[in-house]
Amino acid sequence: MLSDLLKEPQSIKNWSPGHHSVSLPLGIKECLIRMAVGWFYLSVMALCSLGSMCILSTIYWMRYWQGGFAWDGTLLMFNWHPVLMVTGMVVFYSAASLVYRLPQSWVGPKLPWKFGHAAMHLLAFILTVLGLHAVFDFHNHRKIPNLYSLHSWLGITTVFLFACQWFLGFAVFLLPWASVRLRSLLKPIHVFFGAAILSLAIASVISGINEKLFFSLKNGTNSYPSLPSEAVFANCSGMLVVVFGLLVLYILLASSWKRPEPGMQAERQVWGFGLPFQVGVGPGLGKSHPVKTWALPGRPTQ
Repeated sequence: MLSDLLKEPQSIKNWSPGHHSVSLPLGIKECLIRMAVGWFYLSVMALCSLGSMCILSTIYWMRYWQGGFAWDGTLLMFNWHPVLMVTGMVVFYSAASLVYRLPQSWVGPKLPWKFGHAAMHLLAFILTVLGLHAVFDFHNHRKIPNLYSLHSWLGITTVFLFACQWFLGFAVFLLPWASVRLRSLLKPIHVFFGAAILSLAIASVISGINEKLFFSLKNGTNSYPSLPSEAVFANCSGMLVVVFGLLVLYILLASSWKRPEPGMQAERQVWGFGLPFQVGVGPGLGKSHPVKTWALPGRPTQ
């Protein structure tokens, strides 16, 4: 039992934040690492389920209550807009942002993960552009003005920032010309705007759901204030997007989930127990201080 294991050694009991000299027996260390990695993947599975539910609920709303999909300039073409924006700007964007939180990315070369990060963001951007094309084409066919609502202003601002973020990230962090100093200066800005764009995307989706319901439920017998089944379903879909986005933001911003910086001793907080475990070798861990290191998911590498 883990509770029995945690009673020993005494150094664990006396551990406190800032104390970096905890020495764990290999059995306990392996157990804690496996639990931490298991908790991480449980969280990832929960996020995948929530993201899938966000997409599927939007598709169901557009198909069941709004008539389905087409690509012909009619209202059915507009129905692609919410589906593609939720899929691209929220779910795929979040998945791309979380690439560096995977434990496998903490060890070995970082370049393949950079390519994966950039490629997934590019896919999210392509879906977003298709979603914009759907709504602009529908408006143009119906002679409806573009970019007049707060939702459209918020959405187009989000897409513009996303485009700038992707091109800056590609030019500075993926191409080899940028110096280490330039990358270190721009990295906090890149991280901040990554979280900010996701927050703006969630706000755009929520305002878009609200706007769509106001337009669709205007008649007296089935008005929005009377809360018909479509309104309840769409509101619940919006809440799913909010919960999904908040969980993604938590993982992005929590320091214990971040990839260790190169050249530093890689310690990770074991969720729920407050105990550090080592996933790499850093300064001071030489031959005079032999330490078992671990390549996740929890097997010794030396």
